[in-house]
Amino acid sequence: MTGAAPADRLPSLTGLRWIAALLVFGFHAGTMRIIAEPDHQAVVNWLFTLGLSGVQFFFILSGFVLVWSARPGDSRRRFWRRRVAKIWPNHVVLWGLALLAAFWFADPVDLGAALENLFLLQAWDPRPGHFYSINTVSWSLSCEFFFYLCLPLALPLIRRARPWALWAVVVAVPLLILALWPAQALVPEASRWWFTQVFPPVRSLEFWMGVAAAELMRRGRWRGPGLPLASLVFVATWVVAAQWIRAELWAALLSVAYILVITAAADADVRGRRSPWRSRPMLWLGEVSFAFYLVHVFVMVTVLRLTGDWGVGFRGWWGPAVVLGFLLVTLALAGLLHRFVETPAMRLLAPRRRNRVAPEGSGPAAGDRRRGTAVGERAVPRPRTADPEVDHRPAYVDTR
Repeated sequence: MTGAAPADRLPSLTGLRWIAALLVFGFHAGTMRIIAEPDHQAVVNWLFTLGLSGVQFFFILSGFVLVWSARPGDSRRRFWRRRVAKIWPNHVVLWGLALLAAFWFADPVDLGAALENLFLLQAWDPRPGHFYSINTVSWSLSCEFFFYLCLPLALPLIRRARPWALWAVVVAVPLLILALWPAQALVPEASRWWFTQVFPPVRSLEFWMGVAAAELMRRGRWRGPGLPLASLVFVATWVVAAQWIRAELWAALLSVAYILVITAAADADVRGRRSPWRSRPMLWLGEVSFAFYLVHVFVMVTVLRLTGDWGVGFRGWWGPAVVLGFLLVTLALAGLLHRFVETPAMRLLAPRRRNRVAPEGSGPAAGDRRRGTAVGERAVPRPRTADPEVDHRPAYVDTR
């Protein structure tokens, strides 16, 4: 089967990052009760009841992208340095702003919780007021930091794993997520939300699902629907789950929908097929999505407290207008954070690229060819991801 000329990036995954960030924003806008009109609030609830699962999308996507873009011969220290340079500067800025806001409103600040949050350890602490401390959404960065620590240690095993073992991970993760609901009975009741929603080893299940899928696709062993069908499956899953499926099943079902969309979007970029997620506006939105995610709750809560509208809600069309205003203001601030903090910090703190050329016949793609490639199969250069530190190296093998 012949494929289209490959893209030299994975832009569709960048665009999809914005969709995930928007889902989280909508969920928080709904739970803050900014909209007072019941009919308007019902629409927000219908659209964004499952919006918190946008974090689940980020975890799966993170595993996929990091394995897809892993550099042969890269040291653990260089990998960890790049990831710290990527997430920590934005986090520190929001940590400082959140503390300033706490002092302004005379909110009590637990020093221990603040230090846990600064060093991204808060997700390990089940005590109330700790794992959601300071800038509350940074709990997910605490989880991501744990994933980053683990991946370089596990990557050699992942590279050697049999395809059936990788498929077993992909299939097992939704089942394990589903099993968390009865398993939480083993945890003290006060810690059950933390255990199922925040605890890093538990949340790493989604990350490892993305890892396994990326390795399968990297070897040309992934089998999944194209982007149109995968998108349809996702929309159908979202609608059906929100309306008729018990909440205990949401995370398991959505993990399947998310992995199908992520792999289909990546495959569409590799093959040069159409994708609605790689337009220039979507790329910009995806690039600022990390900053947007970190900023959005802080902006909404702070503004509502300053104006005295916290917990009150806005009548009529003022409610949707205020939510739209928050969206635009948060986007503007996220753009500034991305432009003046995130990007310069990456250039300053991340290690410089090594321009090393692998010898002929070496590397993952060559390994796959040595294992045997049927007539008509075609090695396709793997596109680079949206992260500026990711190199372009040929490693995607098309065996379809």
